[in-house]
Amino acid sequence: MATSASADPWFQTLFADRIGGANYGKGTDIYKFEKIKRAKRKAITEHPERKLLDFGIGENDDMADVSVREALTNEANKVENRGYADNGIQNYKDAAAEFMQRQFGVKLDPVTEVCHCIGSKPAYAMLPACFINPHDITLMTVPGYPVAGTWTRYLGGEVVRLPLKAENGFYPDLDGLSADVKKRAKLLVINYPNSPTGAVATADFYKRVIEFAHKNQVVIVQDAAHILLSYAAEPLSFLQIDGAKEVGVEVHSMSKGFNMIGWRLGFVCGHPKIVQAYADVKDNSDSGQFMAIQHAAAHALRTPGIPVAIRAKYKRRLEKLVAALKQVGFKCSMPGGTYFLYTNAPVAAGDRGFGNAEEASQYLIHDQSVCCVPWDDAGAYLRFSVTYIAHSEAEEDALMAETIARLRGMRLAF
Repeated sequence: MATSASADPWFQTLFADRIGGANYGKGTDIYKFEKIKRAKRKAITEHPERKLLDFGIGENDDMADVSVREALTNEANKVENRGYADNGIQNYKDAAAEFMQRQFGVKLDPVTEVCHCIGSKPAYAMLPACFINPHDITLMTVPGYPVAGTWTRYLGGEVVRLPLKAENGFYPDLDGLSADVKKRAKLLVINYPNSPTGAVATADFYKRVIEFAHKNQVVIVQDAAHILLSYAAEPLSFLQIDGAKEVGVEVHSMSKGFNMIGWRLGFVCGHPKIVQAYADVKDNSDSGQFMAIQHAAAHALRTPGIPVAIRAKYKRRLEKLVAALKQVGFKCSMPGGTYFLYTNAPVAAGDRGFGNAEEASQYLIHDQSVCCVPWDDAGAYLRFSVTYIAHSEAEEDALMAETIARLRGMRLAF
């Protein structure tokens, strides 16, 4: 029987509680990224004469290296690559192990200690399924990537948020956790270089994490998506630290460091038992990424010059952005990694005060068509991304000059 557009479908009461139950789809809350999209559309409509300066983008602005695209074309035309990849082809696992050895000095068994993922996002959904039972806890740093926490809640577990504060170097306070939380915690998800704060991990920090894992029997999941975009020092892998492989895994992505956004490929590596558990869950969740993509990514992993060039570009752009924002009053400095600049939000613009970073972000978009992402999880901060579209250094410089000109007239206060 047909129902009117306004009536609930017969299955409305059947939605799982984890996504809202009978109230699914009826909420009025708007996610902050949707608010930004709406504000951008409004600014473009109301001010067509004013170019939108978009620092809110969170994905690489360039295509994969031409040699990687050529490898994809060649492999896509091979009949043997037409089928299901299941838990990955050996060529990609071999290349990942070679990359970890060459880049970090980390020796991995490419058969038992590496497994591919269709982008890192599904890995953060599947790893909780390996460990979390109802009432178990996943420890998550905030601000951060929410997927592992979302799936922990889906599975009946709880999420304990660990605020990343400037006074702690944007590291989590593990000592401040209660005895009950430590007892029920099964996973600690960390992310360095950290998105969005730009903080990088030190060997001492990773040693403390390993000690915490052993003492409290907690599995570590280190998100290394931005690892090749490290500026303060050479990229540091969690698995470089003695004992790390005994307590966890590191998740790598082909997106940030290799310009392979949208190709959907990464790998989970570390303790063979954890990798095996992940692979078992994965085998019941997907049938693997297209083999041609895996072969092309293997080529990328074996071409060290690709991430070196990408890192140099984003480092240059970040240095320019820091210099530009300082000219209009921002108290910012060069991040240790990622292509994000995380900086305190202004508290006012002229006579207009802001209660939080979201209000400041919305005002920047509406008043001057300058787009950035607000974070209010651990203080009022704005995140500027340098993944904007610019085809030359001259275009980068012109964008910085326009940014300074627009923000200078707003009389920002901090």
